Amino acid sequence: MMETLWFVIVALMLVAYVVLDGFDIGAGIIHLIAGRNDEQRRTIIRAIGPVWDGNEVWLLAAGGTLYFAFPLLYASSFSGFYLPLMMVLWLLMLRAIGIEFRTHLESPVWRGFFDVVFSISSILLAIFFGAALGNVVRGVPLNDDGYFFEPLWTNWRVGPQPGILDWFTVMTGVMALATLTMHGALYIAHKTSGAINERARRIALASWPVVLALTCISLLLTLGVHLDVVRNYQRWPIGLAIPVIVFASLAGVRYFATGYREKAALLCSSAYIAGTLGGAAFGIYPDVLPAAMNQKNSLTIYNTAAAHHGLSVGLVWWCIGMVFAIGYFTFIYRMFKGKVALEAGDGH
Repeated sequence: MMETLWFVIVALMLVAYVVLDGFDIGAGIIHLIAGRNDEQRRTIIRAIGPVWDGNEVWLLAAGGTLYFAFPLLYASSFSGFYLPLMMVLWLLMLRAIGIEFRTHLESPVWRGFFDVVFSISSILLAIFFGAALGNVVRGVPLNDDGYFFEPLWTNWRVGPQPGILDWFTVMTGVMALATLTMHGALYIAHKTSGAINERARRIALASWPVVLALTCISLLLTLGVHLDVVRNYQRWPIGLAIPVIVFASLAGVRYFATGYREKAALLCSSAYIAGTLGGAAFGIYPDVLPAAMNQKNSLTIYNTAAAHHGLSVGLVWWCIGMVFAIGYFTFIYRMFKGKVALEAGDGH
């Protein structure tokens, strides 16, 4: 029971990260398209400025929770995914550099360079996060000792010697890119007005059919790659509510975005992301890292969890920490609610 509870906790923290930092990443993806001049690009950065660094704390908190609750999973995944994790770390740093350094010099070349750094690092980060989810769903070549190694790519096929990138994980990476593009565009539309608002809304509506198509395709391909994901849906029919939430949320995005109700559309986009990630977690449970070849080598919540006493004590401190974290984020988002606008001297 305690292992299942911590599985849900880790999943919820990852969902919180993707939903919150997802619109920051999405803002970076559309930065060069939605912002046609320096003033518009500064407005986009101002829209995420008060919250982007705080949103990334959820990734650190999820990693810390994973280390505490499932230490063997943490050790195995961080050693097997060492190369892509280092790439993700650099991309996170480059996004921060792109945001913070662009205003240090009054030069169009300087600002243009860091705008490109911010945008490209956001695009690659979305793809790598999506590919990471694809690796978890597909499975990795775990050894008997619970460890593995994957090169960046091998033959691009799903098979006994998979790479981090293959046709399936690239597909999930592209799906993540489209999803966060839509999510970030809806947030920018919600936080801005005028030309940026209209352009961001058009980007979100243009991304919507791509997200819908990739959602359907990924569902079919996942069944082909890892048919066992349906076992939990057969065992607990309540899980069938997840695809209903996913497709209903997508319909809500289209309906509300078309009607210029950006906040409602953003909430629907958040529900879509939560439903998609929740569906993946529900499908692989009780596995936390499936084995690609020998299912007996899979890492589960039972063979990777910390001691029961530690999980029980940690739950108390986690609840206390979450009260402060949720309070802080509620305060920040309420303080900076509403549309953003540049002020005189902003950006200097």
